[in-house]
Amino acid sequence: MITMTEIAKLTGVSQPTVSRVLNGSQNVDPELRERVLACAKEHDYQLNALAKGLQGRRTKLLGVLVTDISNGFFADLAKQIEMEARKSGYSIILFNSDYNPQNEREYLDVVRRYRVDGVLAVPIRETSGEWQEYVKKLDVPMVMVTRQARGLDSIYVDHVQAGAMVAEHLAERGFQRFLFIGRDYDRKYTGFRRTLEEKGLGGRTANVVYQDDAQLNQALRDWLRSPGGRAGIFAGNDIYAMRVLDALRSLGIAVPSEAGVIGFDDTSMGRYLNPRLSSVSQPIARMAREAVARLLDRIGRPEERPPLDLPLQASLVVRESA
Repeated sequence: MITMTEIAKLTGVSQPTVSRVLNGSQNVDPELRERVLACAKEHDYQLNALAKGLQGRRTKLLGVLVTDISNGFFADLAKQIEMEARKSGYSIILFNSDYNPQNEREYLDVVRRYRVDGVLAVPIRETSGEWQEYVKKLDVPMVMVTRQARGLDSIYVDHVQAGAMVAEHLAERGFQRFLFIGRDYDRKYTGFRRTLEEKGLGGRTANVVYQDDAQLNQALRDWLRSPGGRAGIFAGNDIYAMRVLDALRSLGIAVPSEAGVIGFDDTSMGRYLNPRLSSVSQPIARMAREAVARLLDRIGRPEERPPLDLPLQASLVVRESA
């Protein structure tokens, strides 16, 4: 990452003048200002938002980027990460992308400006080239949590295995057609569909992506209206699953005799529904512990090492909904 001193050399402007320009001072010749700003933009300079005296020292801050803090799973994960970080004298700065790529990019820029010592991230789509490019610009250690990203330390639940586990359960319980609520590139769906295909049920498997509850209701109504027998529905998270249960109730579909529902994350809300929600449980405390430990190890020993790929096993908690 370029420094003020380097910008001064490239532009032929004194370092104090560069500093005044980049810190927003108006008492600078306009031509010099434009020259400095153009160079800073070209080289992607990011102003350190913390005290200048922090240069060369650790901030004892970790950035934590999640996709949806309203999801109880991510709230629990952030809490566990904060507890683990505090044991080593670190604080966290929490960012919520809300599944918005623009928000994600802006928050990564904030992370760079605040010179956090490391980042724990739940990316929206870790396989995208755009995400990979932004990660390269961070210039700080980074660990993926709940996601597997090529070339980066990753601590995650094996979503393919989890999806396969759900498919096995639904097939064994006599469900005859199957629906996944979520994106088709979701690894949970990959394992879910692959297992059903191996059982000769691939032609009875579909997925639904929806924007609002009305669209979900319509999609479920259309899917359930077609013949095919008892329906097994796997939702990408517990929030989706609860919306599915509400939609089925409004459609007069009995759960689980006509349609079974399984969520993902085993958040506390699902345990108090009627019927109580079956869900896939993730080892949140261990995930947070392993992720923070790996990140602090990267901070303390920055030498080049192969990335860690640590898949953890999920478990299916069976309740009344399936």
